Parts: sequence; C-alpha cells; structure tokens
Amino acid sequence: MNIIWFKRDLRVDDHEALAQAAQHGPVLPLYILEPKLWCQSDMSYRHYIFLQDCLAELNQSLEKIGQELIVKVGNVVDVLEDLHKRHSIKSLSSHQETWNGWTYKRDKSVKRWCKSYNIPWHEPVQNGVVRRLNNRNGWSARWYYQMKQPLIDKPLLNLQVIEEPTDAFPSYTELGLIEYSSSVLQKGGRTEALKLLHSFLYERGEGYTKEMSSPVTAFESCSRLSSHLAFGTLSIREVFQACEKRNQDIKDMPLGQKGKWPSAMRSFSGRLRWHCHFMQKLEDEPRIEFKNMHPAYDSLREHNFNNDYFEAWKSGMTGYPMVDACMRALTATGWLNFRMRAMVMSFASYHLWLHWRKPALHLANLFTDYEPGIHYSQVQMQSGTTGINAIRIYNPIKQGIDHDPDGVFIRHWIPELQEMDQAFINTPWEVASKMNGYPMPIVDEKIARKSAADKIYGLRKNNTTHKEAAQKIVSKHGSRKPRLPKTVTKRKTSNPAQGELPL
Repeated sequence: MNIIWFKRDLRVDDHEALAQAAQHGPVLPLYILEPKLWCQSDMSYRHYIFLQDCLAELNQSLEKIGQELIVKVGNVVDVLEDLHKRHSIKSLSSHQETWNGWTYKRDKSVKRWCKSYNIPWHEPVQNGVVRRLNNRNGWSARWYYQMKQPLIDKPLLNLQVIEEPTDAFPSYTELGLIEYSSSVLQKGGRTEALKLLHSFLYERGEGYTKEMSSPVTAFESCSRLSSHLAFGTLSIREVFQACEKRNQDIKDMPLGQKGKWPSAMRSFSGRLRWHCHFMQKLEDEPRIEFKNMHPAYDSLREHNFNNDYFEAWKSGMTGYPMVDACMRALTATGWLNFRMRAMVMSFASYHLWLHWRKPALHLANLFTDYEPGIHYSQVQMQSGTTGINAIRIYNPIKQGIDHDPDGVFIRHWIPELQEMDQAFINTPWEVASKMNGYPMPIVDEKIARKSAADKIYGLRKNNTTHKEAAQKIVSKHGSRKPRLPKTVTKRKTSNPAQGELPL
C-alpha cells in the first residue's frame, strides 16, 4: 500500500505527490489530524473551520477518482506505525512543507520512522520554495521555471479499494480552541477557491493596483486567494498560469478595452513570486519564527513588556481609529489587506514598543490565511529586526486620511465614532465630548514614533558589527533579479526539483 499524506495541499488537481503515489499501486489518501499541533499557540478556531471545509470537498474529489479520504486523529508516527502493521506500507508520499517549528520537528520524526522500516518517503516540490538552498542566486529564475511547468492531471486511483475506518473530527473545544467573535469568516474548499480566482481575474481585479492599499476597497478588489494558497486548495502554479492566460487575453484586446487590467495583472503576478520569496526565508532559517533575524536587536524589546498596551491593541481600543478599526475588522473576518497588516504590526512594535513575538502569535490566530514563512518574515520587517530593510514607521493618523478619507471603514468598525465630525474622524480626542466611550490615545503618536526611530537608527548608525551581520543576511535572504546565474544552462528537464537547476 502506498500512502499519500495530505498536509497543506488539499486538492487532487496539480498534485504531484498524489500522481506519483498512484503510479505504484493501491493508494490510501490520508489526512492526520494532530491534536498536539492544534494545541500550538499559533493555531485557532478559524483555521480549524476552514480546514474542515477543505477536507470535506477533498473527500468528494477523491471519491470521484477511486478512494475516499481517510482521516486519522493522533500522532503521525503512531498512526503510520498502526497502518504499517495492518497494511504493510510500501511508500509514503507528501509534498515538501515549509510550516511552523512544530511541524518541522514532526517531519524529522517521520523521516526517522521511515528510515527505520526502509520505507521511501517521496517529497516533491509544490511551490517555488527550494530545500537546502545555498544562496539566492538564480532563485527567481528557478521560481519562474517551476511555475511554467505543465499542470499535473488528477490521477485515477487503483480500483483495489483499501478498507480502512476513518476517525471522527474532534470538536474545537476538545482541541482547546477558542471561538473568537466573528461575523464573516471565509469559506474553504476548492470550489470556493476557483470562484474567487475567476471573479478576481475577470471581474473584481481591475482596480487591484491602487485599491489593494485601502481597507475600504481591498476586501473586494484583492484576490482573497491567500487562505486557499495557505491550505493548498489551489496550487500557486495554477494561479500563476491562470494569471498568465488572463494576461495574454488582455494583450489581445483592442486598446480601448484594456482599462486598468494590464497594471492589475503585473501587480498580482509580482506578489505571487513574493509569496514564495518570503516562505523561502523560513525554509532557509527556521529560527526566525522565534528569534530576531539580526542578532543586534536581541535585547531591544525583550524586557518590560507592557501587557496593558498589548490588550488594548488586541481589542481595538488604542485610541487610534485606523489601528482599532483594522484590528476589529480582522477579528471579525479573519482577513486584512497587506498595507493595514503592516500598519497594525508597525504600531505594536514601534509606537507601543512591544516585542514582536506576542503580537505575531495573536495575528497568526486571527489570519485565516496564516502562512508562517510569510508571516514571520513580514512581522520582523515591520518591527525593524531584519537589519536589512528600511525602517517604516506608519503614522496611523496619516494612514486613515490616505486610505479611508471619508471615514467609511472607521465608522463601520467603530460604532462609537459613527456621529463624529469628518474633520476629526482620525483624531477624535480633539472632540472628546463626541467619543461615546471610545478611549483616548494610549500613547502620544509623535513622541512614540520619534522615540522608536531614535532607538532603531541609533543601533544601526556607525555600527560596523551591525553592518557585517546585515551583509550576511542580505546574502542569505535578499531578493535577486530574475536571471539565471552563468553556471545554469537553459536545457529542458523533466524534474528540476531533483537537481537539474542548482539549489
């Protein structure tokens, strides 16, 4: 029996691990619900609900090609041990995974188990992340190469159906998950993903380039595919190729009919590459989930964590309307556009001077599309601890004026300010009599921003040690132009993941 172990790849289309397993005899499609994983502090109720939507539809898809999904609850090694005793596992297949620190350690245990029984574990690549990468030279070219490979057809599974009972899902309370107050959580499953992809590329996405920055327009104008990429109901290659096809359709249009679509597709296509670019950072250096990327910042915020500030930030009660509206919207919906994610993290790290780790875990709980590689890389960028990125301290008042000029978003999520005069919607403390219970600012924006900037720039200025460490970080993690290095030939290869292009 060959096991296909589904992880963050909950689909049957463009699924190399499934296709490979199907070539070698009877296949058992397996998903293992790991209670200890769901006890980790970055896991949440909304992830669990989205997962169940995805698994329900994955099961339907698998039944159509010959074998239902088997769900087991428990430790992966224990589950595999039990299955091996009763079915004699011939091989294990799953896509390579770059996820949180807990799954990294779990995969090491699985590798040891497979080795103990001489069971091959096949781990094809499903995105542009490269395992055991020496440096970033040629990475972008390799990413494009991977994205342009033909999509893999769904296989027909062996008609010899394997009889194996499936376990019931534990309730979220049994897993210790807490249901946050939410109103409009995103629905999971491939059908929903395909609808979003089509509507973005052909209907909603024309204003993407400009409208993605404002929370007023972003909920509709952004693709909203991030959760589906995180859970793998779509492969990033499918999205890239759909985008390329749409690009070609737009090029063939008469000039007067193209509108803003060319700009929208360029912007979106670039962000698909950034998706894997940031995941690659965690693959190359798993410690950045827990530690500062640049060691010079190790003692900067570790002491005197202000829990009152943290709780005010979490609950949307800092006294800064744009920050609070974003946190309340995120709590209710599980999603926020990128610029506002950057702003709320920047505010926590700079204005409130909180160490990034606790805010990062809280945001991980709230983001339905939580992807550790992207999440922790971005959190550190917005906190100024990478040592290589420009310091960007967002002024929440200016962000409100720029991206919610009419106060539509603020009034929707902060009902206390619905009657506030437009002139004071971003500075309601100037008309304290109309705040209706909304709090005064917990810090002075200008003073807090200057204090944070002075500390960060003071650490960087004329610091040779800082510069030397930063150069090493650039070499390891910095982006490169999408060109092949001189040592790479452009010959065709059927499987670049096995080394035809340099790692």
